[in-house]
Amino acid sequence: MKTRDAYIEKMAAELNEWSAQIDLLAAKAKNVKADAKLQYAQELEELRVKQREASEKMKELEEAGDEAWEDVKMTADKVWKDIKTGITTASAKFK
Repeated sequence: MKTRDAYIEKMAAELNEWSAQIDLLAAKAKNVKADAKLQYAQELEELRVKQREASEKMKELEEAGDEAWEDVKMTADKVWKDIKTGITTASAKFK
């Protein structure tokens, strides 16, 4: 059970960090030219969708029974990978 709790705690911390990074990117997007704002706004919306998916998956992880835990964990890992890649890509574009 400790492994499960540690996993959930780690994912919650990453989710909080990504939320802060998305907010930082949104602040940077406010200072770009009008044509770039539209592109940044679209990318930020995609990140926020992924963030919501990650939050929902986090709830599933917390509520999953022992039988479903591994399946939920595998899909959570995919969601985490997607949002991490999205934030990394967006951060590179917003520099």
